[in-house]
Amino acid sequence: MEEGEPSYIDYEAFLDPDFSPASFANSLVVATNNATDTPLDLSTPLSRVLFDLQEIDTHIHTLTTKSALPLLTHTRDQTTAAGRILKEAEEQVYSVTQGYERLQKEVLQRWEAADEARIAAEKSLATVRLARAVARCLSLGRQLEGQLAEVTGRGGLASGVDAISTAAPASNDYRALERAASTIVSLRRMFTAMGAGEEGYGLDRVKVIRTLRSELLIPAENMVKSRAQQSINRFTMSTISASGSSLSQPGYKQSREARARISSATIILYLLSPIPKNLPTVSDFQPELLLSTLQGYMHTSIMSSLNALARSLSMLPALEKSLSDISSRCQDIFALESILGSLRPPSHPLFPSVPPESQSKNNLLQPLLNALDTSSLPSYFWRSLASSLTSRVQEIINRGGVSARTLRSNRDRLKKEIKECVLRGSQLPPSEKGRVGAEPERGGNWEREAAVMVSAVASVLER
Repeated sequence: MEEGEPSYIDYEAFLDPDFSPASFANSLVVATNNATDTPLDLSTPLSRVLFDLQEIDTHIHTLTTKSALPLLTHTRDQTTAAGRILKEAEEQVYSVTQGYERLQKEVLQRWEAADEARIAAEKSLATVRLARAVARCLSLGRQLEGQLAEVTGRGGLASGVDAISTAAPASNDYRALERAASTIVSLRRMFTAMGAGEEGYGLDRVKVIRTLRSELLIPAENMVKSRAQQSINRFTMSTISASGSSLSQPGYKQSREARARISSATIILYLLSPIPKNLPTVSDFQPELLLSTLQGYMHTSIMSSLNALARSLSMLPALEKSLSDISSRCQDIFALESILGSLRPPSHPLFPSVPPESQSKNNLLQPLLNALDTSSLPSYFWRSLASSLTSRVQEIINRGGVSARTLRSNRDRLKKEIKECVLRGSQLPPSEKGRVGAEPERGGNWEREAAVMVSAVASVLER
């Protein structure tokens, strides 16, 4: 509607955002009817609404008729502008398409070819690395077979577990056992470095490597470990007769062989001891396998001595032999301490090289002393034996009878013989006396251990 032209239609009411058709219809019905009338007259409000719609339609028709030319002109201008924009956009799209095609040809296709070459190179490199790792494992396996053949007299992967574990040694080549232990550690390193990017990555997927591990490495490691543990458990120097230091005399040869056997066994168990994953430094390494074997040897010696001494205290005629055996066991422990004190930790395939000056300060005795919380193996032997002996003597006294009366009547003799046993056992075996490099005897330092042993028996008998 033109500005200033009067109109009875309330456009503001219709254009109100809150306009409600139901409210508007209700107001028309109320305005055209009496509230008390029972039948409502709806024709009048309906005619009013239809008239308003006709008026609005006429008004719209009038406006569009008057503004037809400006509307058509505006529409034509908009269409022309849209056509120009579309043409420019098509030219830009065409230019971008041409650029993409050129980029795809010059860059993308070359990149795809280069990426294929990269993938092929990576796979080839992984294949080469795996082949090298397999070749190294097979080389180490062949080397281990040869070393086992030196020890057992038979070799070959085909001989299996039984050939490795049951074959008798062909020679006393203890160095071959050491070399086999070093080879086993190298193979173990290959099998533990199987993470992505590590030397042995992918070895677990190669059948021949799995066969090598199950049929050669594991049985060989068990055999070498068992031989070394047997050498330590059977170690003795006291039974070798003293024959001087001449190389031609049998006593010296037996002593030298026993030292070589125990030294090799110690080094083997050191090499085969498991290495913790989060080891701070090389100096913090504790050879658990070696320590447990040596502790087992000490425990066996102590318990054997304790049982023999307890039996002989019940039957005094056997006391002299029992004390002689106990002193011999302690002499073996003294010799073991001397040997371990002269051994330096061997170079480990899994550890970086240690400077000679720092390596000379360490020996294989100190970790055992730390594990046992003692300063001397013979002292630990006597004190451990004495700590368990008191209860055994108390049992004999509590049972009473002839054994208890005999012990009480011979307590002075017992004190003397036990003291002599301690002093006799706290020295190197006869075969080691005078040997070049042997530690001097520490006589006079064992009175305290002798007093502890004597007190373990006398304290019960004198009550």
